[in-house]
Amino acid sequence: MPLRILSPVEARVLGTLMEKARTVPDSYPLTLNMVVAGCNQKTSRDPLMNLDDAQAQLALDALKSIALVFESSGGRATRYEHNFQRVVGVPEQSAALLGLLMLRGPQTSGELRINTERWHRFADISAVEGFLEEMQDRPEEKGGPLVVKLPRAPGAREQRWAHLLCGPVHAPSAAAPATADGEILAPTAGELAHLQARIAALESEVSQLRATVAQLCTELGLSQPGQAE
Repeated sequence: MPLRILSPVEARVLGTLMEKARTVPDSYPLTLNMVVAGCNQKTSRDPLMNLDDAQAQLALDALKSIALVFESSGGRATRYEHNFQRVVGVPEQSAALLGLLMLRGPQTSGELRINTERWHRFADISAVEGFLEEMQDRPEEKGGPLVVKLPRAPGAREQRWAHLLCGPVHAPSAAAPATADGEILAPTAGELAHLQARIAALESEVSQLRATVAQLCTELGLSQPGQAE
């Protein structure tokens, strides 16, 4: 069964848990404060985020509902750990690559090999590409592709890879190629379909957030957003 599309915040929270499990195991599982700090790091993150406790908690609760995250018992503060590999069904190497793509955005296979040093040490670039290609060719009965190789950007020497956990990836650099005389061509049908799928995913996320806010307002006896006191 395919994994539901994650929101960017959910992907950042999940990637942070996956990173800290490997790079700071003595501090893992993480408290809410540690999750927020990891999500908002100014290094090794693209794009940069500025999440607050409420946003991170909503993402953690959403990830818990699909078994990607669970709470750890014991201690005074609630701690969280990921369950990514068991749910998605990928080996350690693939999980490391997906985690880096969630945290740092699209990267070349060479960049991924360097950036995964603290997560998993790949022998060479061909090993990285082997796992990426395996995830790109993942059959539908196993949930479908997890990554995609993006078109080469103008002036770039290598193509970059991106994860598909937040839905189809729209590559602006390749979406509007120019003709020889500089005229910009219209997006292809496939590119429009990718964009429409992404919009649908964002609309679904907004709908879920609105429902959550409405439920919280009801439980707290507050007026609904947009309603008069």
